[in-house]
Amino acid sequence: MQPQQALQPGKKKKTQITTKRHSNDTSSLQRSVLLKFLFDSEAGYAKPLTRGPSESFSGAYIPSIPSSQFAKINPALYLSPKMPLTIARNVAVVGAGAAGLIAARELRQEGHRVVVFEREDRVGGTWLYDQATEPDPLGLDSTRPVVHSSLYASLRTNLPREVMGFLDFPFVATEDSRRDPRRFPGHREVLEYLNDFTDWFGLEGLVRFESEVMHVGLVEGGKWEVRSENAGNQLEEVYDAVVVCNGHYTEPRIAEIPGIETWPGKQIHSHNYRVPEPFHGQLLGQNWFHLHCMKFHAKNDKGMPIMDCGIQSLNIKVVILIGGSASAADISRELAGVAKEVHIASRSVIQGTTGKLPGYDNVWLHSMIESVHEDGTVKFQDGGAAHGDTILHCTGYKFHFPFLDTSCTVSVEDNRVGPLYQHVFPPLLAPWLSFVGLPWQIIPFPLFELQSKWVAGVLSNRIKLPSSEEMMEDVKAFYKKLEESGMPKRYTHQAGDYQFEYTDWLAAQCKYPPYEEWRKQMFIANRKNKRERPETYRDEWDDHHLISLAHEDFTKYCSKLGINGFLSHAQ
Repeated sequence: MQPQQALQPGKKKKTQITTKRHSNDTSSLQRSVLLKFLFDSEAGYAKPLTRGPSESFSGAYIPSIPSSQFAKINPALYLSPKMPLTIARNVAVVGAGAAGLIAARELRQEGHRVVVFEREDRVGGTWLYDQATEPDPLGLDSTRPVVHSSLYASLRTNLPREVMGFLDFPFVATEDSRRDPRRFPGHREVLEYLNDFTDWFGLEGLVRFESEVMHVGLVEGGKWEVRSENAGNQLEEVYDAVVVCNGHYTEPRIAEIPGIETWPGKQIHSHNYRVPEPFHGQLLGQNWFHLHCMKFHAKNDKGMPIMDCGIQSLNIKVVILIGGSASAADISRELAGVAKEVHIASRSVIQGTTGKLPGYDNVWLHSMIESVHEDGTVKFQDGGAAHGDTILHCTGYKFHFPFLDTSCTVSVEDNRVGPLYQHVFPPLLAPWLSFVGLPWQIIPFPLFELQSKWVAGVLSNRIKLPSSEEMMEDVKAFYKKLEESGMPKRYTHQAGDYQFEYTDWLAAQCKYPPYEEWRKQMFIANRKNKRERPETYRDEWDDHHLISLAHEDFTKYCSKLGINGFLSHAQ
């Protein structure tokens, strides 16, 4: 990728990027790559030299490898078997979180030229913890300055690390004392893993940091114009294809509550929750938390308010928390340590399980809120009631693509992004527009990987898609099946119940092995353990035999990656 030319503030630059056709011959690729690798002693990286004009080799996209690993380069890790005539595309990837990073790797390994646009100054996406919160606690103001991350400080993964990692880059606990060795680590360890992944595969050079995508739209010839902004400078470029990987944990979804317009209490979405201390019900302090405004006494270096400044209390005594997800469970237990009362309202509560939560004196589980009233009363569908000070919405997020203009070919309706063939390709725009990372309640990173392999292979002409008409019929059949089962439209991308069938299908399209059986069984075992040990599942488990199988599998990858040893959580 050529370095970007400096622009004067406010100026625009428009570039056209061309496409090149080539035939991948494995032996010639290996021979060319091995002959062309040169150790750059100044930079400390092994880099491929540019080919000569008389050579037929058209380019292998090999990651820059740290010099300490140069002797361990194994071309087989990066070069595919002999394939038919393929086409190298110029592809824009929106977002450098987990989905964007794996998409970039797969696209480059397939031979495409990739540019990743990232609004932050680092990779990581939603795993970049930011103690700042937004000035609008509900996230309703479309003009608000947006904080991308929704992480709270104490967040630990709700999946074991063995399951979470990419298929050929295990998420193992190392002996490094600076890292989090727990099987269910905190969010900082996940970010470190993504940094390791980025470094190993040399992906950072593909990323344009602090470059926010402002517009993606079709132009002449079926190509895509991408307009980005960096430090006030605008750049317009044309790409063959765009892969959208901007995540879906930024735009809050708010529960609809009868009577909320006149209810006198306060509201906040979990997107703006970081630590429990501001919710302390016993500290002296002003009630300075308002419905549409927070007044803070500290700001970060970007001028955003910091929630956990620890100067004043919200003086909240009773919190009404809406939600039944992992974050709702975590946050409710945190708040139980500081608030006078916590009342959890959940759609998924099982009949007969409402009432005081076992092990707590100040936490109650209810069915969903029926209505709220001017005197502060909150009534629940199970007949219970409480006088609340604040409603905390742990109610999920909305898919949001403010930069994308498809002339209504793709739309978001009640959180359904569609029409999409297999959650990835819009039939009328395939394969030039694709989405990676929409399904939820799944094992995210490996699913992102298989989706990315599929997209990369389709773009290079190695994998064939059905016709637009056939894809549209498939989408219609899927929507009909959801409707007949009574599934609300907003759950279109909830793939938890069929994720392994889906990922096996993706793997078959890519001619890639399906998920390992231990990974599937470990996911199921963890879900069962979470139900049986909701308080301690992250620290107590019974699937030691599956951990042993996972580590046996990891050994072959770790030796290639230069990892000499890792910690085991098996007994």
